Order: sequence, then C-alpha cells, then structure tokens
Amino acid sequence: MKNVFNPVFFKHGLLLFLLTVANAIAWAQDTTTTAVTTTNTSTKTTEQTWYTEPWVWAAGAAVFILLIIALTRGSSSSGRTDKVTVTKTSSTEVE
Repeated sequence: MKNVFNPVFFKHGLLLFLLTVANAIAWAQDTTTTAVTTTNTSTKTTEQTWYTEPWVWAAGAAVFILLIIALTRGSSSSGRTDKVTVTKTSSTEVE
C-alpha cells in the first residue's frame, strides 16, 4: 500500500501554501486610494536607425578587434612542430 503522505509531497504542498500566503500579503499592501492627476506633455520623437547609435559602432569595433586577435593568434599554433630528443652515452674503459 502506498504511503499517501509522502514527505516530498508534503514539503512541496507546504511550500506552495507559504508562497500563496506571501503573495496574498504582498497584494494586500497595495493602496486602494487613487489620486487623479493630469499632466499634458508633448514630446517630439525622432526615429534613428540602429547603425547611427555610437554604442553600436563601439561594440562592432570591439568584436572586430577580438576577431582579428583570435585569427592571428590561432594561425601560429597550426604549424608542424617536431621534437628531437638526443641521448648521448659515453663510457670510458679503465685498464
């Protein structure tokens, strides 16, 4: 027979209950009084294309410089490298 009150199920249920209560408390703190204020503002919007923004040019230059550095550093390690180990043995015979 399965255990109906599984500890993991109980923990998840308790967590769900606590989060629901915390959410209700947070919503209860909203003010119910409303103040009506009217402000008239007129704004003139001008649309600019994305490539006229200075941060776009700075980001593009940074990416370009990183790309150049990556390409120039990567080509030096692609060459063939041979290692030669020389072992010299000398012996003298004494009579």
